Amino acid sequence: MSGRGLGARRRIVVKVGSALLVDRESGLKRDWLAALCDDLKALTGKGKEVLVVSSGAIALGRGVLRLPRGPLKLEEAQAAASVGQVALAGAWASALSERGLTAAQILLTLGDTEERRRYLNARATLATLLKLAAVPVINENDTVATNEIRYGDNDRLAARVAAMVGADCLVLLSDIDGLYSAPPQEDPAARFIPHVPAITAEIEAMAGAAGSELSRGGMKTKIEAGKIATAAGAAMVIASGRVMHPLAAIDAGARATWFDPLATPASARKAWIAGHIEPRGTIVVDRGAAAALQSGKSLLPAGVTRVSGSFARGDAVIIVNSDGAELGRGLVAFDVAEAHKIAGRRSSEIEAILGYRGRSAMIHRDDMVLREG
Repeated sequence: MSGRGLGARRRIVVKVGSALLVDRESGLKRDWLAALCDDLKALTGKGKEVLVVSSGAIALGRGVLRLPRGPLKLEEAQAAASVGQVALAGAWASALSERGLTAAQILLTLGDTEERRRYLNARATLATLLKLAAVPVINENDTVATNEIRYGDNDRLAARVAAMVGADCLVLLSDIDGLYSAPPQEDPAARFIPHVPAITAEIEAMAGAAGSELSRGGMKTKIEAGKIATAAGAAMVIASGRVMHPLAAIDAGARATWFDPLATPASARKAWIAGHIEPRGTIVVDRGAAAALQSGKSLLPAGVTRVSGSFARGDAVIIVNSDGAELGRGLVAFDVAEAHKIAGRRSSEIEAILGYRGRSAMIHRDDMVLREG
């Protein structure tokens, strides 16, 4: 398996559960948040890129609004989220700022990771934030999400984010220190599982239910998150967040369950583009562009000679040379009508032609897979 620990990782998504961050009686656990931000600062100091998926908005908001314990009605949960998101974002921004880090708030709904156009927008924003050394703090937009159009828990959201940004590690900080053969609070003989090479039916059968009223997640959702993350090329670790400096504890060898990735993030994404998306059009490129693609460059509009099909931004298209031979496939950054207008033109002309700046590449190299040979 790949080495355990965070030291060898390049891009890390850390998911924080509500019960870790919010106390039912006293509210935000500021000391714990400060310790976690110390860990994040240490990782960025070593050149790691970090993203946080933070629960806690509803839990904070219900305290401020003095809502009763127990399940909330949908409109109550949305109201609590709208109040709690303000407090949550402020807490993260303050704690990270004290350590010289810039926080960025990202609120996502299910469609932002499931619909390709919105997926590309969200991914581009996150990539830019990381390039600018900011720490994205991500949560589901519970103020508008309904039961029918939601992730339902931040474990799966974190896994989708890890896949979206090509992370090589997903850390699920939990109120339990890993996976057991049975829920340990119910079965004293439950066996701890330190390493999961692959998520099998047997592993899935070990999952339990949600742990507290502050959390919608449980081991079942963590296993489902593991299936998403590992298929996208990220290792996943479930570790206890009930300690100070939980990320440092993982690196120090604290008990945790590690899940092996099925591929690298890059190869998993390339396989998805190559074989799992139906192409909606064709882009013909000139000889210079074909050579540039083979050398690892993005496809710029200047190298495009012809466009055909019916595609929208984010759809897959086939890239062919002037002889009609397929060079590869990719996710196009423009609608077909826009692609027609900018084909053969310099990237610096895009804004004047379309009325907005847009992307400089017709297909970015990260969104492209080339045929071998």
